[in-house]
Amino acid sequence: MKRKMMVVLVALAFGFSSMFFMAACAKKQVRVEEPKPAVVPPPKVKVGDDDAYKKREAERLARLRALESEQELKAQIRDFEADRINFDFDKSELKPEAKAILTKKADWLRGHPQFSVRIEGNCDERGTNEYNLALGERRANAAWKYLNALGISGSRLSTISYGEERPLDSRSNEGAWAKNRRDDFKVIE
Repeated sequence: MKRKMMVVLVALAFGFSSMFFMAACAKKQVRVEEPKPAVVPPPKVKVGDDDAYKKREAERLARLRALESEQELKAQIRDFEADRINFDFDKSELKPEAKAILTKKADWLRGHPQFSVRIEGNCDERGTNEYNLALGERRANAAWKYLNALGISGSRLSTISYGEERPLDSRSNEGAWAKNRRDDFKVIE
């Protein structure tokens, strides 16, 4: 019995030692921390001392000013073209309010010599096509003569008559006819 016990004890000792040995040999998971990325501070640039920055900023501001000027000029042209003159029925004489508008247009044209203007004579629907074309031409010529007398070169002014073909208001009443008896002005580069 002693012998049996001894064999059991040796077997147990051997079993425990092999368990410890296996545990020691097993792969252990090693926790590896990822390296933190290096923080690189942005380059120190002195805005006031950097010639390249100054040049880029000056170019950006120049483009911005040019864009603003271009937009302002487009708005001025829209206003110039939107300001029409009107005539009485069957007349081509300029009314005092038409002369005031033409004086304002002449001032603008003097300040913008790169532009010309086309004066478009229009009529209401009453009368024959031939008569209205001739009346529209007389109306456009009246504005041409007035602008020319104010110092705008005739080479910058042109005329065309549309007669009754381009009404602003297609109704057939006095209010519509009054709107359609007009000169329009188109700026040309």
